[in-house]
Amino acid sequence: MRSHLVCWSAALIFLACAGFSPLASAQYNPNRPPWAQKPGATSGNSSSNANTTPSVPPDIIQDRSTIHVNVNLVSVLVSVLDDHNRPAPDLPAKSFQLFEEGLPQKIAVFEQETQQPLDLVLMIDASLSAKMDMPEERSAAQRFIQQVIRQGDRLAVYAFDEDVIQLSQFTDNIAQLQSAVQRVPSGGGTSIYDAVYLGARALELQGVERRRVIILITDGGETTSHMDFDAARNEAVKAGALLYTILVRAVKNEGGRNTAGEHALQTITDMTGGAMFFPIQSGDMGAIFDQINRELRTQYRLGYYPNPRGPANTYRTIVVKVTGNYSVRHRKTYYTGPK
Repeated sequence: MRSHLVCWSAALIFLACAGFSPLASAQYNPNRPPWAQKPGATSGNSSSNANTTPSVPPDIIQDRSTIHVNVNLVSVLVSVLDDHNRPAPDLPAKSFQLFEEGLPQKIAVFEQETQQPLDLVLMIDASLSAKMDMPEERSAAQRFIQQVIRQGDRLAVYAFDEDVIQLSQFTDNIAQLQSAVQRVPSGGGTSIYDAVYLGARALELQGVERRRVIILITDGGETTSHMDFDAARNEAVKAGALLYTILVRAVKNEGGRNTAGEHALQTITDMTGGAMFFPIQSGDMGAIFDQINRELRTQYRLGYYPNPRGPANTYRTIVVKVTGNYSVRHRKTYYTGPK
């Protein structure tokens, strides 16, 4: 037995010296953008990259002394608005009812005003059809960045036309983010589905126990995506991302617009628990960003352990009800993933 242990120890030391690690099986591909890297991939250059440590799995929260495993906990962010469309804070837990697949669930986690940090993706339509409102969009977006970023929060800026381009990595550097907004180029085509899909993928690669938000500014005229509606919707659901859509209508008459993209965005937005906004004039952008910021700061967080637990790799429906004259928004479904 002692000789076997010596052999195994020698083998492990040899593999460690050779740089082998079972966690290195997901290889970093320098030819891919960050959103396309496989989860857990590392660049292999630990001396130049301080972020090569594999991320903690989503259902494990680790500190220096203990490991807490939240098996099957499902978190639901809930926005509650009064009859004047204003956030309704300070409601007690007893005001909420939660159902999965029509069956009542016990609320195990309740936060009146969640302090979970934010990971946000700001997606700005750079297509020629949206170009006319770009100065106002930039100004409003820069102000929003100044307001929304707090300690622990991170935001990334993207532009999209026929391609999706990352202008800023996830950061809390406000000046850097505002500068990225100024660099939104002008282009042709509108790849809405690609923007939602890649934004959700980028959020999935960030840390756990964080809120994930996509803010999409677009004219809604889907024309050039490689992904389709189902791929975009499913990726947003799997990421648990809230989608806030600001639809800038260059053509007011519905008969003169490509409304397919608008209807698709409405469906995805509703499913994720976000909201859709329709500015009438360019000056409305600031007020819309203010409303999004207020909502993100007054969200309730509910957590529950599904009973019964759903089968692997299935979509499960969620319904949250609130006592009183309120409107409620939350994600309508979640993906169980592999067991």
